[in-house]
Amino acid sequence: MENSKIKKILAREILDSRGKPTVEVKLKTQKGEFFASCPSGASIGKNEAVAVDAKLAVDNVNKIIAPEILGKDETKQKELDELMIKLDGTKGKKNLGANAILPVSIAICRAGAAVKKLPLYQYIKVIGNWRMPRPCFNIINGGAHAGPASRRAGSNLDIQEFMVVPNYRSFSENLETGKKIFNNLKKILEKNFGKKIPVGDEGGLSPNISNVREVLDFIVQSTRELKADIGLDVAASGFSSPQKEKYNIDFYNNLIKDYPIIFIEDPFGEEDYKNFKNITQEIGEKVIIVGDDFLTTNVNIIKKARELRACNGAIIKPNQIGTVTETLEAIKLVKSYNWKIVVSHRSGETMDDFISDLAVGVGADFIKSGAPVPAERLAKYNRLLKIEKELK
Repeated sequence: MENSKIKKILAREILDSRGKPTVEVKLKTQKGEFFASCPSGASIGKNEAVAVDAKLAVDNVNKIIAPEILGKDETKQKELDELMIKLDGTKGKKNLGANAILPVSIAICRAGAAVKKLPLYQYIKVIGNWRMPRPCFNIINGGAHAGPASRRAGSNLDIQEFMVVPNYRSFSENLETGKKIFNNLKKILEKNFGKKIPVGDEGGLSPNISNVREVLDFIVQSTRELKADIGLDVAASGFSSPQKEKYNIDFYNNLIKDYPIIFIEDPFGEEDYKNFKNITQEIGEKVIIVGDDFLTTNVNIIKKARELRACNGAIIKPNQIGTVTETLEAIKLVKSYNWKIVVSHRSGETMDDFISDLAVGVGADFIKSGAPVPAERLAKYNRLLKIEKELK
């Protein structure tokens, strides 16, 4: 099988779902044109790969990365990713930027799949069988995800994401259930707070509520007879000192006794290994303790967390680390620990649906892509519907 080689790479600036500039890459081979773009986060871990200014990232692709990649074999993912890492020359991709490197890496991955005549999810399969992940719909947005309109309206909810996680046999059933729950919740909140409920960055509702239990009660009401669990992204790294005192192990323990919570993400600050370890030991058999800012899709940090038994689940965000290869290496390590895997979008999203194929290809347990409403979120869910039909 003769590979077509990379003939052209061109980056341009686009806007993400929050209206902020990011990078889109077009990669051309004899097999066609392949596109990829990079999202951005509102809640950013200190160990994440760096996103440089979008204009600089575009220049870095067009003037530095492209000349080195042109003519190369697009099926050599690891080799090309390592070349870009070497071109950057820093630990956190501070020179070229993860927002320059990642879209090139993803475009290469799509081009390689075309050469092998495989769907993308099959091309990136790493361990075990393909699996349709359970979707985690962020239906109540708080914290950094509440959005400017919500904050102007007085939203002061500390916890960043309240997710509903349907539990049916097929992804299509889970998606339909997520939509029903979202619509039920909207009606309930409108009845209690009026018709103009602000919307957060990820499409979830952001009512003027500060009490966590009140939010959870509304979510339980909205599920009615439907089968669904609840997931929380606390994003505790953004907490002030008084909040850190409030959100302790006893607080979380009492919540999981009273509500159908399946996982808690970042219950403590990203450097609080002691409390991560304590909560995993105390309630880790009842609920999944997931690291996001705590782990940042970083192999070295994941190893340290494992040594300390500090969590039993990992968020996977390709832009936290910057290349497809490094993302897959992190996933392989997490799977070797038998931790749960949550492939995740970012608050500032694009129409790129790469994470859908990634979640299926690696057999992830869950996928986070926001509320089942905004176009950038639905792009991921619609891709999963298409994959499910193919697998059937």
